[in-house]
Amino acid sequence: MRKTISVLAMSIASVAAWAGGDAVVGQQKAQVCSACHGTSGISAYEQTQAPIIAGQYADYIVRALKDYKSGARENAVMQGMSANLSEQDMTDIAAYYAQQDGLAAPEISNPVTQ
Repeated sequence: MRKTISVLAMSIASVAAWAGGDAVVGQQKAQVCSACHGTSGISAYEQTQAPIIAGQYADYIVRALKDYKSGARENAVMQGMSANLSEQDMTDIAAYYAQQDGLAAPEISNPVTQ
């Protein structure tokens, strides 16, 4: 019985880790992203025009990265940045940014609507 419980617990843990990505590993992989998106995903939008991605849903970040990589979403910088990312890289990076506090971002102004 104890062996069955251990195997079941390890199986559940490995599925959760695979599905959700590793935020600690993602933080390391996201270092290059910080040049535009900020260290914790809160960019200086007025200077970089890079969106604030802190607190964004992980599945949205993964989808965006896949779309940049495939060319379905066009942005020369992001296409270059995503070109060599594996699906695991994307999942880990997304896990890191998803756990950040997006509510800490300052309010930004949109010069187009002002």
